[in-house]
Amino acid sequence: MIQILSGPSPIPSEIFALVALLVLSLIVLLILRYYLPLRTTPAYLLVPVFFALWLPATIVLLVPIDLASNASTDDDTRGIWLPPRALLVSWRISYWLTFVLTWFILPILAEYSDAGYREPKDRILYSLRQNAQYYALVFGSAVLGLVYFFISYGPSFTSLKGLVLALAYCWGLVLAIYLMGHGLVAIPRNLIRNASASRRLRRLQTEAPKLYEKMEDAILNLEDLEVQVSELSKRKTGSARDFQDWIEELSDLCNIPESRPRNALPRVDNDSRIVPTVITEKYLADLTRQLNRARHTKSRYVDEWDRLLRNASRTQAILDSAASKKLDLGASPPGSSFWEKITVLTPYTRYLLYCRIVPYLRIFLGVFLALASVCIIWSELVKAALPSLSVIRFTVVHHWTGDSGRVGFAGQLIAALWILYMCAAALHSVTEVKVWRGRALVRRNTAHESAFWYAGQVARLSVPLSYNFVTFLPRQIYKETTFYNILGQYVDLTPLGKWFDYLFPVFVLVPVCATLFGLYGKVKRFFGFGVDIVDEDEENQTSYGTGSWREGRDLIERELNGTSISRRLDEAASRSTNGQGRTAPILTVPSARNEGTRTPFATSPSYTDQPVRRPAQSSRSNPLDSEPEDDNFFTNLSHRFKNTFDTMDTPKWLQEIGDGLKKPKWMGGNDEAGESSNRGGRSDSDIRRWFGGDGRIRL
Repeated sequence: MIQILSGPSPIPSEIFALVALLVLSLIVLLILRYYLPLRTTPAYLLVPVFFALWLPATIVLLVPIDLASNASTDDDTRGIWLPPRALLVSWRISYWLTFVLTWFILPILAEYSDAGYREPKDRILYSLRQNAQYYALVFGSAVLGLVYFFISYGPSFTSLKGLVLALAYCWGLVLAIYLMGHGLVAIPRNLIRNASASRRLRRLQTEAPKLYEKMEDAILNLEDLEVQVSELSKRKTGSARDFQDWIEELSDLCNIPESRPRNALPRVDNDSRIVPTVITEKYLADLTRQLNRARHTKSRYVDEWDRLLRNASRTQAILDSAASKKLDLGASPPGSSFWEKITVLTPYTRYLLYCRIVPYLRIFLGVFLALASVCIIWSELVKAALPSLSVIRFTVVHHWTGDSGRVGFAGQLIAALWILYMCAAALHSVTEVKVWRGRALVRRNTAHESAFWYAGQVARLSVPLSYNFVTFLPRQIYKETTFYNILGQYVDLTPLGKWFDYLFPVFVLVPVCATLFGLYGKVKRFFGFGVDIVDEDEENQTSYGTGSWREGRDLIERELNGTSISRRLDEAASRSTNGQGRTAPILTVPSARNEGTRTPFATSPSYTDQPVRRPAQSSRSNPLDSEPEDDNFFTNLSHRFKNTFDTMDTPKWLQEIGDGLKKPKWMGGNDEAGESSNRGGRSDSDIRRWFGGDGRIRL
């Protein structure tokens, strides 16, 4: 097959490229179907998001083809190649569409979908206002760069184009290097850690209390907004009459009659206070935006909680199968994929697969990816000083003729795998970083704004990572590529851009060391403030409000057995909705014992069962009833100083200072008077005797 594809005619290579593009289109459609409901999602979201994912995939395909098409060869053993004109047109379409999507279309559409207004004109204006600050910052940086380019090369179209491409590439490279550095450590480490079923179950149990608390907070927040909409729907006169259709749409969106009853929650004295007297369009837009975000936040944490329960149940079943040598995972849940519903293996072969084969495969893959990460980091470090020591260049360029070389079909395949792993490491970090305004990917229910944002990150990171990979190869090879003519020559147009491209990737060591040695948690514990940049997996992580693995174990067991309080409330709500009333016996909550009973709402062993749920505040806890267990560094230091001085005994020389001095009679210096007046624990020497004689002040 390689001989057919490497023939002198480009037709076999063009057919291969077209088939590859069709396969990539199918994969992108499957990804969209996994995270979005295709039938109900509007076209203004599907089309840009599809191209934002499809175009970076084509760039990963074009880079190996470009390397083989433009490398100097003496024969026709070049693998997949395209004519120069076809390659130039493909690069222009892929790069410039990705550029426009990243910097203009996707940010505007993201705010447009999150506007909350009803009319398209108002949503467009809101989106432009929200992006005005972002574009002002971008154009401000562009003005400074434009002055530098004009001073260096004079005012020309080439200088302006080089400025735009260089700034976009540098900003993308900064973000890509940080995210890739974190992912190069996190991916192999997670594979090696998850090889052990017992450790995997322990981590799931440790994460359970914190995740459950977040889910409860999201549910309570949504219920508060539903109450606000319910009170708003009662307004039939005044300014609310002008927005009656909008208010009815909000009521239909909330589905208030079928929601969980709020009789167990502490209610405020007057719910109408949360609704302003004058209803405006801006208020309704803000309420719509908050309601949509709350619904998607609830969907996110409910999905994560269900996934955690399924993983914990499967992991526990794997551990329990060690005695019987038979593994039965039970019936597949309703939302399972097609492959999960297929039951080809017997219980014994399934036991061999999950207990004997899969753990070693994970360890092998983790070690292999760890070596790949080391090769990438090493290539980043030696790229500027000793480029001949790069490991990646020897895996891609196989046919060397002197100082130059050729890229064959095997080199193209390996190059595509390198780029895919670098992009996967960066995108894996995007899902773990916790500073992205609560955005998340949820199966079949991803928020529109989150879909635009994640698609924009894929498009933003693919170009700088692809070109960064190209610079690992010998300079005489990648300078002949079309990719270098499209982007690279403008990055190298000034010495500042050229040295930034060579030296900045060295800073990949910063996120690598921070993730490898857990510096995020150490910085947080040292300074005492919550810098939770990434989710760290610590075996014995204990902090206030997060619970322990034992509490997570009890919580998971209650949820799987259907005995949790939230499950009972849901069943009671469903019975009341279906009109069944109280036909079934009511389960009572066990009384609190002296040692404390851990409940789904208790994340501390000393917490006892309470029939009343927590109030719907942001913290969901009363600061007067519980004190933080872990203070910061400065608070602990001040407490230690205070305890030291409070427990210090007074020196004897300080106590004997006034023994040799006698006080006058008018100050209580007479010992006999002092003895006679010290009755009932009251002293006659009190200054209040000057005004009343009996120690009491007369008014």
